[in-house]
Amino acid sequence: MADSDGEEPEKLTFKFLRGVEADAGELEWPAGADVVRKALSESLNAKNVAFLLGAGCSSNCIKEKDAAGKETWRELGIPTMAPLAAEFTKARAADEAGFPTDAERKVLTDEFGIDIGDKEYARNLERLMELLFSLRFTLSRSTLPKAKKNLKVVNSIIQKVQAFLWGKCTNGAFANGDSTVGTLYETFYRKLVLRDRSLPRPWLFTTNYDLFNETAMDRLGLPYANGFSGVVERRFNPATFRYALAEQLDLTNRKWSAVDGFVYLCKIHGSISWTEDDHGLFPIRETAVSKGPEPGKVMIYPTPAKQNSSLGSPYADLFREFQSRIVREQSVLFTMGYAFGDEHINNIIYQALTIPTFRLVIFVDPTLEGEVAKLRALNDPRIWIIGGSGPEADRKAHYFDTIIEEFMPQRPSERIDDAIRKVLEAMSPKKAEAPSTDGDSE
Repeated sequence: MADSDGEEPEKLTFKFLRGVEADAGELEWPAGADVVRKALSESLNAKNVAFLLGAGCSSNCIKEKDAAGKETWRELGIPTMAPLAAEFTKARAADEAGFPTDAERKVLTDEFGIDIGDKEYARNLERLMELLFSLRFTLSRSTLPKAKKNLKVVNSIIQKVQAFLWGKCTNGAFANGDSTVGTLYETFYRKLVLRDRSLPRPWLFTTNYDLFNETAMDRLGLPYANGFSGVVERRFNPATFRYALAEQLDLTNRKWSAVDGFVYLCKIHGSISWTEDDHGLFPIRETAVSKGPEPGKVMIYPTPAKQNSSLGSPYADLFREFQSRIVREQSVLFTMGYAFGDEHINNIIYQALTIPTFRLVIFVDPTLEGEVAKLRALNDPRIWIIGGSGPEADRKAHYFDTIIEEFMPQRPSERIDDAIRKVLEAMSPKKAEAPSTDGDSE
């Protein structure tokens, strides 16, 4: 249909790249979504399925107008790493609580020649943490007179980064009544868990510290294994990843069948709900999270510089699970909200690409440079890259909400869920209708 000026509206397209295949390229909305949905449906039925969710999955911005009528963006979830880093590292006219002071920044500049406002750190807080942990490791072993004073500054900035991320992951629109992001995760898991009982259960790996995954599965009543066992004190024990959940079909013959809705969850960068104590073999605990300002001993930042933690439990166990799962025969790894910015994760993915039956499905902006460009240049038909413009303005094909609503196959149970919801609505007590007046009657 032509617009008011008699011109055809611009067609919205997105990319579906599959190596050197002739049919790979631009697809139009909405017909192109059917092509992707069919391809993903086949991939989701592979023998071994794993997902890698990055920071983009927990971010959801909407456009609003302020009092002056100017359009602004409001974050309903948790900002991605780049805006988080930019907010924390930017120079300020005056010192603000919770951010590095001018004096602290001066120590880093004068003593170590490091400006935390540099592009490398202003785009990725984990890179900054790698630097700070390296400095802490060195200073704690130094005998120089200034070492103790400089160590105090480094520890102060580390604590501020932790408190900053803690606040972003525990407080925001999602923690104050907005359910947009939480509902997306719930929809994702509804579509994910209905796999054939004969197939292995899906694995979910995430670099995010937040609790959207756990909250969504709890609200849906889906059981999952996240590496922790216990009730009063839940402690990390990697042996739990070897467990499966089954229901007993016949009490006399001891027949068992795997439960449909079961997921393995690995938070490979840690979580805001993890703490560390001195309890022997199992020192990592999972605790309830409040909105308090203190992050406590939160287990995050698995960097090589933090050797005692990142190269030991729990991170070594979690990365071993990631590597073990995706290098199996007939495995498919779906990446969402992940821009391939973590070298230790990328190396494992490249190792998996040496397995002939491995397939990598990436939802990402196909024009990105760096690792995404390298993967695209391989022209490997086992590497699928999906992204670009979404079905509407301000949406993208590689955004988490678009993936869930447009690309993930619709399961028969979704229609049943809708039917049940309508029944519940019909059964719910209706508000008493206001009595009509003679003036209102016809």
